Amino acid sequence: MLQKVLIANRGEIALRITRACKTLGIKTVGIYSDADKDLMHLRFVDEAVCIGPGASSESYLNIPAIITAAEITGADAIHPGYGFLSENAEFAEIVESSGFIFIGPRPEHIRLMGNKVSAITAMRKAGVPTVPGSAHAVTTSNALAEAKEIGFPLIIKAASGGGGRGMRIVERVDTLLESVQAAQRDAEMWFSDDTVYMERFLQKPRHVEVQVLADGNGHAIHLFDRDCSLQRRHQKVLEEAPAPGLPEQARADILEACVNACKLMQYRGAGTFEFLFEDDEFFFIEMNTRVQVEHPVTEMVTGIDIIEQQLLIAGGLGLNIQQSDVQCHGHAMECRINAEDPTNFMPSPGKIEHFYTPGGAGIRLDSHIYEGYSIPPYYDSMIAKLIAHGKDRKTCIARMKQALEEIILTGIKTNIPLHKDLILEDKNFCSQAMDIHYLEKHLLQKLEGHVKENA
Repeated sequence: MLQKVLIANRGEIALRITRACKTLGIKTVGIYSDADKDLMHLRFVDEAVCIGPGASSESYLNIPAIITAAEITGADAIHPGYGFLSENAEFAEIVESSGFIFIGPRPEHIRLMGNKVSAITAMRKAGVPTVPGSAHAVTTSNALAEAKEIGFPLIIKAASGGGGRGMRIVERVDTLLESVQAAQRDAEMWFSDDTVYMERFLQKPRHVEVQVLADGNGHAIHLFDRDCSLQRRHQKVLEEAPAPGLPEQARADILEACVNACKLMQYRGAGTFEFLFEDDEFFFIEMNTRVQVEHPVTEMVTGIDIIEQQLLIAGGLGLNIQQSDVQCHGHAMECRINAEDPTNFMPSPGKIEHFYTPGGAGIRLDSHIYEGYSIPPYYDSMIAKLIAHGKDRKTCIARMKQALEEIILTGIKTNIPLHKDLILEDKNFCSQAMDIHYLEKHLLQKLEGHVKENA
């Protein structure tokens, strides 16, 4: 079993990992930047080490500083959380070559899934359905031939990309080569890798993902699925589990395919297969080789602590859960609470004056903030995750609405009005009629006027 874990992250996920370690009796080491000395989890870890200035590049992305912190505190393992270095294969390799346990997949799997071209190729071999598209890198010399095979409209993506950066939708052949070149430039700028690929552009898909756990020795299970279709600029806003309204046979088939892929790869740890779902078909888009921001909704419907399982697997205790032990109970939903102006989504750092957390049956709040805490301007704007659980989706929505009414958070601007007054009141959301474009096309245009009216 692990003895001491260094948590290479900040904010709510660092506090979440700290709690899981404490439950298992594992000592903890927290790291922090100069701007983060007041983080909540630092009050509870056994040791804390400052690793640099506020800028991420000089602290939370500073690999030598993190390794040094692990060495001087005698940690035997490092948990990367999500974001920052969590899907950096080089970091995982350095962690392991330095004599520490990396709490996550093997570096080769992080690298395989970090490149979208190699990931799609691997999934096709494993029998996981993929979007029709190129099986190799696209250049200006082969783009026309590839496009004829795929058909228009199509989308060009960075092979090493994520978060929607660098994507180009192409509807006509006369703009294809220009779009390939532009996508290559963006890919080089964002990811230092100009490799791009193309695939069919799905018109109105949902975003559905499958949570898996595996021990690295061929034993793997799924923890059912989630719907993450409500997005802004390819960033998730609200997630729920299980994904509502899926055909049961299609659901069963994709869950089995993901488990089989993990077994074939000898995958280790937690992971998430992400799909576009359209016309009753699933199409693989990527695999996230880390714990997801939205993991609480899966925990609420299955009762399984995903972080705890990560720690047990990394500690050599394996995965002692059989697929038959995993049941889905009720429905759960998560609203991401961001420190941002709800009218333009600009970050809103600052000092929190008042903070009241909602409660009641089926309500969970994952957050590191507190009254008097000052949100620094250097990091992601997400400051809390409000989760509701109910016996069914209708009950879950009702509980989430009440929780959003109860929450008090002053001193900064947040996106709570987006959740409370628009998403959860929208008739199409309540009837499950949504896709990945729905939020931006139909709801955001209503937000600015609504906020001003109620200011």
